[in-house]
Amino acid sequence: MNRIFDNTEVAFSLKSDSQLERAYFLFKMIANEPVVRIGTAVTNFAIKAHLPVEGLIRATVFDHFCGGVNEEDCLPIVEKMYEKGVSSVLDYSVEGKEEEEQFDACYNKVIKLLDFAAERKEMPFSVFKPTGFGRFKLYQKIGEKDVLSKAEEEEWARVLDRFEGVCKYAYELGVTVLIDAEESWMQDAADQVIEEMMAKYNKEKAIVFNTLQMYRWDRLDYLKKLHERAGKEGFKLGFKLVRGAYMEKENERAEEMGYPTPICASKQETDNNYDAGAKYIMDNLDTISVFAGTHNEESNYQIMKMMDEKAISKEEERVWFGQLYGMSDHITYNMAERGYNVAKYLPYGPVRDVMPYLIRRAEENTSVAGQTTRELSLLKQERKRRKV
Repeated sequence: MNRIFDNTEVAFSLKSDSQLERAYFLFKMIANEPVVRIGTAVTNFAIKAHLPVEGLIRATVFDHFCGGVNEEDCLPIVEKMYEKGVSSVLDYSVEGKEEEEQFDACYNKVIKLLDFAAERKEMPFSVFKPTGFGRFKLYQKIGEKDVLSKAEEEEWARVLDRFEGVCKYAYELGVTVLIDAEESWMQDAADQVIEEMMAKYNKEKAIVFNTLQMYRWDRLDYLKKLHERAGKEGFKLGFKLVRGAYMEKENERAEEMGYPTPICASKQETDNNYDAGAKYIMDNLDTISVFAGTHNEESNYQIMKMMDEKAISKEEERVWFGQLYGMSDHITYNMAERGYNVAKYLPYGPVRDVMPYLIRRAEENTSVAGQTTRELSLLKQERKRRKV
């Protein structure tokens, strides 16, 4: 397979010199773990104390990793990326809500996003998190098969109504909806709901996608069993395939509560699990669609190689690749340049509300060995090429 990810001219073609410098500065900061820890603590304090830091956050980390504060704000970026062959997945990245009115607001936001996507060829997907539609603790209780109170039963019925409303509307509009995965101890309940939505709305093609976090050693088995069920019941599957975003939290909880960790024992095992999941899907593309969300170069190369070997068109609508906005541009733009279906996850929302997402991004970059180093070396290479 040709090594295509080193072309920094293509990778950073949308960045001005000043944006390139900002990216270099940010990743240098993120590479320093103590700086990230201190920065996170100071930012959290400043936001809670209502200090006027939004302008500074917006001009640095927010503008690098987010598309804007609302949908309209994101449009110039969406259009600019599409000129380079890169689609957008607008992600309303507001987390940790607990109130019914907040869940209703999130539901309305996702419905609006579906309309927004249906009108624009640049946006083939919509996305939401299960905890945008209901309380984390409620999912946990359902997953653990605890008895619900009358009020909780009514609350869960409202959660199901929100899922149903979004998936039905996505089906009517023909917009694919990607549903994110979260922590393992709430995921069983989310999986059950999403499976029912798939069985209902994925009869002809995959409209509803679940997410498989392949740092979990049980996900490959889960994929195979669900595939067997889908075959019997006559519906298609759609999966966003990712490595996962809650590793430290998962391991800490497992240790604290004395159960075996759901996370693979090593980075290599996670990589192997991810690639095995991708291979299984590519071997069953007639009934499973994939959105390969990965910043790992080798995993992308492997899927591209499988497409070559199986003579699958680069434009095959059942195979998409995706990376987060502000990261791995060398993968995204070089793949788009060669005609693959590729999209950027474009988070947006009010600056204060999006801070938990941004903090997680910084921590994730710090903890993933090699990720930040690779970003820095490519940015350095491009600065040198441009003589910045």
